[in-house]
Amino acid sequence: MKRTLAVSLISASLLLASCSQTPQPQAAPPVTTGASLVATADECSVFQQKPIVVSRIDFKTDRDWTDIITTFEPVGGSLEERFVLLDVGQADFERLRVTGLTRGWTIRIDKAETEKHSGSLKENLGSLAISGYSCYRTVEETYSSAQAIVSQYPNLASWSSIGSTWLKTQGRGGYDMNVLKLTNKSVTGTKPRLVITASIHAREYTPAELTTRFAEYLVSNYGKDADVTWMLDSQEVWLVLQSNPDGRKKAEAGASWRKNANDTQRCSNGLYGVDLNRNFNYAWANGGSSTDPCNETYMGSAAASEPETKNLQTFIKSAFADNRGPNRTDAAPAATPGVYIDVHSYGKLVLWPWGDTNTAAPNGTALQSLGRKLAYFNGHTPQQSIGLYPTSGTTIDFTYGELGVAAYTFELGGAFFESCSTFTGTVLPQNQAALLYALRVARAPYQLGSGPDSVSLTAPANVAAGASFTLSASADNTRFNTSNGSEPSRTVAGAEYFIDTPPWAGGTGTALTATDGSFNASRENVQATVSTTGLSAGKHTIYVRSRNGNGTYGPVSALFVTVGGSTTPTPTPTTYNGSVNAGGSSYQPGTAGFNYAGGTLKGVLSGASGTDFDLYLQKLSGSSWVDVAAAETPSSSETITYNAASGTYRWQTYAYSGSGNYTLTETR
Repeated sequence: MKRTLAVSLISASLLLASCSQTPQPQAAPPVTTGASLVATADECSVFQQKPIVVSRIDFKTDRDWTDIITTFEPVGGSLEERFVLLDVGQADFERLRVTGLTRGWTIRIDKAETEKHSGSLKENLGSLAISGYSCYRTVEETYSSAQAIVSQYPNLASWSSIGSTWLKTQGRGGYDMNVLKLTNKSVTGTKPRLVITASIHAREYTPAELTTRFAEYLVSNYGKDADVTWMLDSQEVWLVLQSNPDGRKKAEAGASWRKNANDTQRCSNGLYGVDLNRNFNYAWANGGSSTDPCNETYMGSAAASEPETKNLQTFIKSAFADNRGPNRTDAAPAATPGVYIDVHSYGKLVLWPWGDTNTAAPNGTALQSLGRKLAYFNGHTPQQSIGLYPTSGTTIDFTYGELGVAAYTFELGGAFFESCSTFTGTVLPQNQAALLYALRVARAPYQLGSGPDSVSLTAPANVAAGASFTLSASADNTRFNTSNGSEPSRTVAGAEYFIDTPPWAGGTGTALTATDGSFNASRENVQATVSTTGLSAGKHTIYVRSRNGNGTYGPVSALFVTVGGSTTPTPTPTTYNGSVNAGGSSYQPGTAGFNYAGGTLKGVLSGASGTDFDLYLQKLSGSSWVDVAAAETPSSSETITYNAASGTYRWQTYAYSGSGNYTLTETR
């Protein structure tokens, strides 16, 4: 009680002595205990000149980092370096300083970064244009890529406007906001949807690029990859690749621009516009946003005041049915279809509602399970979206609050302007895997997200007519990110396969058996002997799904088997066994690697229980080894599938934490 009272008194005295009041000329020197407890005259002077400053927080723990970046999207710093840079106004600076008293943080204005930020907001920014990021497409290039997808895959893709941006409504240029829709148009009927919006904050480059490449991956693998094929046959993907194109153009010119381009209320600091992710009408103005038009988190003059927000709200409501009651405590039915993801950067987070309260959402347990599953793939920290302080008027609170749809925010990567090598080598493959899983469970995310995954499906690609073949898989109920809490232990209770007709279309399942004789663990290898008698010649789809002890099924996985084709056997996997100590690496088949003529390389790593092992595929470039693929989820199991060109390769197993034995299965 005494400590709480002391903190309250210090906090109150700080606010009284902050820049909220005009600094006195004869102010006493600031009191310091590792961090300044009162605002200095110098800091007040900076705020008088620059309403938005870049502040530096030196923090202490991983939890500090997560809490800060959940509330404020950083413009610099990292967890490893134990500092973060935030562009904030006076009120947020003062709140952060008060919070820092109880958390042991040092908080100060970074004058050099503040000057750089202020300079980037001036007009005529050509000389400040950001170079060295050729992997990120401009608005025009993004739109051109979407149109190319439609031209090349007309039966899978369509491209249409959902409304005009603010500048376009004013007759001052601007853009149409467009949606790219992907599905097999030949398969009709009501289909579950994955909806993704990207780069609603203009200066965040990676989200739009990830989402565009995800679209390109889906259409280019349709008919080749069994999972992509069934997902586009029976589901839909709706993508707003650029959710704030007016603001994005300012960012492309070099400005550190977050908001839209609404300049109705001009600001001396050049920072006009509305934060679109504080402008949605569900729980608008409920904390965590600013009423100051010159603040980075300005929520707008009214809920959904901006044309971009109106367009997105109408679009989201057109994509999903309303499955939640009118009360804040009403849960959506467990079978509610659809997943919504709003992609941001950066911070390595997977977030779900609510953002304006610590109270869990009515579907909070299911949101958490799926959030931890998505974070398994991208290695991000999963948590409810409230951080240090509330946020309100956001996309995910709107989508879940209004419609009951499973809604998530991804904060990509570990740097604000992620280098192209890191983006293509790590951020892209990890988050593409997470998006693929979101699409996989879109039929019933609140149920499928906690069910066991059916992974490592194997069967011969070609089987003689009338012959039988062995189908094998693993039913895995452990693929959750446990960096921020653990899921309940769930035992696999069974698995089944379907030929050509999946379970949601009325297919009849046939049981697979546990290879060890019984279903009694959270991870089970399963198999079945499948007869081709009665199957027509040609390609068939085999679907596999597993269930846990309470009867909850996980999503299906699929593969193709061709009956009556060439009986060329499938590649024989190679198994490597090794051991690695914490912080160390082990290489297979040795440090010299192996020569490969080209094709698909797949590595499946299984480490000792309780360890966190990462897997890398490296290629020899000159005299140096370069990572070409990475799997870095916080678990002992990792998988890499890579389309390799000819060259010399090797596998690296790195022990992020823990030591012990591992098995690496390689398929070429």
